[in-house]
Amino acid sequence: MNLLRNTEKHLSAEDIYIDAVRINPSIGLTTVYRTLDLFSQIGVVQKCDFGDGRARYELADNPLKKSHHHHLVCVKCKTIVDYTDFIGEELELMQKTEKALSLKHRFKIFNHTIHFYGICSKCRLEA
Repeated sequence: MNLLRNTEKHLSAEDIYIDAVRINPSIGLTTVYRTLDLFSQIGVVQKCDFGDGRARYELADNPLKKSHHHHLVCVKCKTIVDYTDFIGEELELMQKTEKALSLKHRFKIFNHTIHFYGICSKCRLEA
């Protein structure tokens, strides 16, 4: 868990395994997968799918990040940016959307995840 606490990156199970085996050479990749799955089920970590075929993980409450954020994913270079600097209009739209969905589907929303896919400014300049 310290590996996730000490990074702002979105790590895959393989990334975590590579670092974990340096700390504990007897740890197995299966153990890392099972632990991440358990942590995801109990809400300690958030599992993210950015469309690259590898699940990525981040702490639900990472002290290095603001608690709630969205992701900007570059489909070309695979850079992932945590988007946290919401402006008032964005927050108002999210609140309205959550409220409308809750009423429409009689569903209590606790949280949401949003991933925006596109091309980052660096990749756009290279094109």
